[in-house]
Amino acid sequence: MRLTKSICPECKRVIEASVFEENGKMLMEKECPDHGNFRDVYWSDAELYKKFEKYSYTGTGISNFQSASPLSCPSGCGICRYHESGTLLANIDVTNRCNLRCPVCFANARVKGFVFEPSFEEIRKMMETLRNQKPVPCSAIQFSGGEPTVRDDLPEIIELAQELGFAHIQLASNGVRLANSPEYCKRLRDATLRTVYLAFDGISPEPYFETRGFNALPSKKKAVENCRRFGPESVVLVPTLAKGVNDSQIGGIIRYAAENLDIIKGVNFQPIAFTGRIDQSQRERKRITISDVIKLAEEQTNGEIPCDAWYPVSFVVPLSRFLSSVRKVPIPELAVHPHCGAGTYVFFEEGHFIPITSFLDVEGFVEFLEEATSEMNGKVSRVLTLAKIIKQVPKYIDEKKGPKSVNVLRMILDVLKKGDMENTSRFHRNTLFLGTMHFQDLYNIDLERIKKCGVHYAIPDGRIIPFCTYNIFHRDSVESKFSVPYIQEHEPEQES
Repeated sequence: MRLTKSICPECKRVIEASVFEENGKMLMEKECPDHGNFRDVYWSDAELYKKFEKYSYTGTGISNFQSASPLSCPSGCGICRYHESGTLLANIDVTNRCNLRCPVCFANARVKGFVFEPSFEEIRKMMETLRNQKPVPCSAIQFSGGEPTVRDDLPEIIELAQELGFAHIQLASNGVRLANSPEYCKRLRDATLRTVYLAFDGISPEPYFETRGFNALPSKKKAVENCRRFGPESVVLVPTLAKGVNDSQIGGIIRYAAENLDIIKGVNFQPIAFTGRIDQSQRERKRITISDVIKLAEEQTNGEIPCDAWYPVSFVVPLSRFLSSVRKVPIPELAVHPHCGAGTYVFFEEGHFIPITSFLDVEGFVEFLEEATSEMNGKVSRVLTLAKIIKQVPKYIDEKKGPKSVNVLRMILDVLKKGDMENTSRFHRNTLFLGTMHFQDLYNIDLERIKKCGVHYAIPDGRIIPFCTYNIFHRDSVESKFSVPYIQEHEPEQES
């Protein structure tokens, strides 16, 4: 059993919580003196939970933090000195307007009655705050909403991000404008946008009727095709998963991505987070956890992507530290909580999946990199030490079990020797990344996870706030403070 702190879903006060094993699952239980007992599934597989638990690291945090005390956590957010991760991916909501009217959405301007849309200069200041973080400036940014593409100046915002030095720029979109306008796709490409995070809930019409109110699948496929022909250069599919809605389509989504690997570079499954009050029976019916996603991926790919191919996001921290030592510059470390997310890489050949774990001893390789980093940092002749280290890499790779179409040993060696964007991108171009990130809600929030959160929101008042606490505690107050009343003229053209 692990003790932590959580939140009462009713009064939102901080209360004690326990995470414990029962019937092969990890559960969270907490009790508010005024509102009683709450229990929810934390992870649906205790053995996977324990495997992931081993890969917990403390990151460098942010030295120019914004709050000196953790006593008001999580309601008093601005990153504080107790936060253990830098901003690995920054979110900036550029609008709360949208060109869809999804029945499940309660966050759009029409429903809320106001428009939240930071000015160009406010967005510049938010990005400058992110780039001024120490010791490692934020290098990855995502523009989100609402639907960001309803802003006419979005390409100029993307260009500004490039000028300010963000190495990875991505856009979270429903794909409507991308599907309708090849010219707009070209504008985004020319503005240096690299990646579209495309909401993509399934490969058949049924999930879309429930979540979007109409069959959005043809529009999603058209958006993918327009990105292929006109840019940007990569798409990541982002399915929001709920039991009984689209959990049966995980394998099909992965296969669709693999069959379009020239443009689709990843799938990032997001289990549903309950943003409002919901009783326990409904939570039990729809709740899906990271370990559920991993198991369903195995079942729906006929075992080709097994459960043991997946590792927590934090698993790659030793690789970041090794590359930082090679390049002699700080590199962002994905030192997030081991139970926040999971991922793996797969190759796709002749209709079959080949997980990286089927030919690379990933655990042995990561242990080797930890030892190699210590050796690198303690030697005078780093060049000779690196050469000696590189010679040992092949023993962790069984090339006979790997893909035939690419030289995986060469790709891995190039990443280790240079650690630059070009060689890292070459690896990504030949693989499909599979990930799952379970954002928290009032029923399963764990403040230990918040301390290690690496996905942050930048907001107009200068604060940087962890993703989950922003959505649970701060979004409404921030948007209402920096908003104007909604009028019909604000309404973008709707898709139906």
